[in-house]
This record gives sequence, C-alpha cells and structure tokens, in this order.
Amino acid sequence: MNQDKNKIDIYTDGGCSGNPGPGGWGYVILCNEKIYKNSGCDKETTNNKMELTAVIKALEAYKKSFESKAQDNQEVRVFTDSAYVKNGITSWIVAWLKNGWKTADKKDVKNKELWIALKKLSDHIKPEWVWVKGHSGNKWNEECDALVKKEIKNIL
Repeated sequence: MNQDKNKIDIYTDGGCSGNPGPGGWGYVILCNEKIYKNSGCDKETTNNKMELTAVIKALEAYKKSFESKAQDNQEVRVFTDSAYVKNGITSWIVAWLKNGWKTADKKDVKNKELWIALKKLSDHIKPEWVWVKGHSGNKWNEECDALVKKEIKNIL
C-alpha cells in the first residue's frame, strides 16, 4: 500500500465478456493507509466504455469524499492498464478538442460524452496518469480486475 501521505493512489480497470457485451468496472483508492473500493456493471457495453467509466467513477468518488480533506500538496495518481485511457486523456484529447471532437481521419470520437466527463474531472483534480501492465502481478491492478470479473459474473 502507498504509505506516502502526500499521495493518493487510484487504480482502475474495466472490461467486458464479449465486446460489446456485459461489462464491469472497478476501482481501488489508497488514501492515508486506508483502502476504498467500488465497482459496477452494464448489461451491454464495450471494454473502452468500462475503462473510462472506472476512471470517471473513481475521480468522482475522490472529489466527493477525499478532495476536501486533501492537503494542499497532496498528489493524486491514477493507475490504469488501458493505453486507450492514458493516451486519450494525456495526448489525443488535445487534437480532438482542436478538431471539434473529430479523429485525425475526420471520424467522430467514440465515447465523446465519457471523454468530456473525464476531461472535466481531470482538469479539476490534475492527477498524474500512470500506465501499468495488466495481469502482471500488480496487487491493486489485479484487485480491480477481480472486481470487474465479479461484476460481469453477477450479470451473466
């Protein structure tokens, strides 16, 4: 667990059984030596929607429950195994905004409403974005994956 009181670590994951198909999302927030978890599901969704939803739900929970108690110098780090989420929010979104929510090949950006929600939260909280390799033994990423699998199992 993160013992650094100047950092709040948020781990997220999302996935589907089939793509599209039934899906789940989950997060773990590590704050001041305490662990907070949550998860949810959708009967018909995609992997990318669930990855985005996990991060949005986690940042909403942080904002509601932790932000007012955070110290001025406290950093928030978001760990995701989704290159789609990390690259999207740290890089691709700049061009999407400039191009009116169009991709480089002039197609509409998929999951626009989720990207807008994530951008708003990210602009407010200003987390550090960290990509972690999925299924590689990272304790908290594996915990998030287990939450996702449990949610999917519950709706199958």
